[in-house]
Amino acid sequence: MPTAEHGNATVIQMRDISPEGDIVWASLTRTQLSTQRPPDWLGDGDVLFAARGARNYAVCLSQVPAATVCAQYFFVLRCKTDRLLPEYLAWHINRRPSQHYLRNNAEGTDQLSIRRAVLEDMPIAMPDLAQQRRLVALAEAAVQERRQLDALAQNRERLLDALAQQLLSSSASTHAIP
Repeated sequence: MPTAEHGNATVIQMRDISPEGDIVWASLTRTQLSTQRPPDWLGDGDVLFAARGARNYAVCLSQVPAATVCAQYFFVLRCKTDRLLPEYLAWHINRRPSQHYLRNNAEGTDQLSIRRAVLEDMPIAMPDLAQQRRLVALAEAAVQERRQLDALAQNRERLLDALAQQLLSSSASTHAIP
């Protein structure tokens, strides 16, 4: 979609989604949509599915700014039953069995893609809502753990860099590698 500084909508693109599935709302591009047909605005609980590329994943949206759409390489999934949580649906799509199904059914030579019919035919296990909530909470805890571990590793690297800098600064004799 073309960029329009004072456009009437923002658009979610692949680059706006982190590997963990977070959307950087502040980085969305503004665009001007035609007013001939009202857009299908995104809302909380919508699930975006990246249908093109080597990595097909799903993201459940929350805190969606008004007047937001997504780029054409996403499918928008909306749960039509109250027996399926959108967060659970995204989690299920991102798990290994579903990813295996998607890889086996991807099409294309230059760029792999998933047809909508393939996605609609994907088997989805639907435990009761309490179990879905527990699985979503467990997945969120795993993401938080991963973020904390990454932060610890980055802190350790900064510490090691600071120690190396301190050794170079305080050493009276530094030598080149022989």
